[in-house]
Amino acid sequence: MKAAMKTLLHIDSSARGPRPDTAARGSHTRRLTAHFMNRWQLVRPNDAVIQRDMAVEPPTPVTEEWIASAFTTPENRSPQMLARLQESDNLVEELAAADVIVIGAPMYNFGVPSTLKAWIDNIVRVGVTFGFDRTREGDPYWPMLAPGKHLVILTSRGDYGYGPGGRLEHMNHVDKALATALTYIGVTEITTIAVEYDEFTDGRVETSLSEALSDIDSLVGTMTNDLQPETSDGRQTMKVG
Repeated sequence: MKAAMKTLLHIDSSARGPRPDTAARGSHTRRLTAHFMNRWQLVRPNDAVIQRDMAVEPPTPVTEEWIASAFTTPENRSPQMLARLQESDNLVEELAAADVIVIGAPMYNFGVPSTLKAWIDNIVRVGVTFGFDRTREGDPYWPMLAPGKHLVILTSRGDYGYGPGGRLEHMNHVDKALATALTYIGVTEITTIAVEYDEFTDGRVETSLSEALSDIDSLVGTMTNDLQPETSDGRQTMKVG
């Protein structure tokens, strides 16, 4: 039986633009996301892809006007409010359509790039991607995205030891920021693959990059049920709920 078509949302957020894999000072996360997408499309060429590059088209940061528009009930929004929320509506629509969300997220000063934070602020919206009812018993908040979405975080770090149990895990605010925001609105599975040692001058960064690319091959194989998975310790997957 033919597998149902999937939709992938491919997001890059590195400030470094696309370069050949061998170029000096190229983006590791762009290389990882490109490898994931190429590998996926080799196995499932008919799946739909939505691509968004935060360096080329950065989302507009949240402003007081945005807040006023988002917290006004839809039927009471002025044309100006509707126009102010149009970009956010488009980003939410892309997210809602996706079965797999692939995010290239380099670590900038222990957190996500500002453009990626702006994307998070635009897609976490009350009444749109999460519900709120102060009279509801128990938890007054609930996710509104359709269940079953898989978030793949492809990240790079200058130092090493930011993964679970590592010496710098407490300083990793990339994985946590994305996982917290996306699970809050309904993502049910998350996989993280990282390149480390970017600031070192020895061969460890190349070894880490090679392992990450191998982990991506294995992950795509697992997700598409096409290839037999073989993973190194660098891949972390968690199911939510």
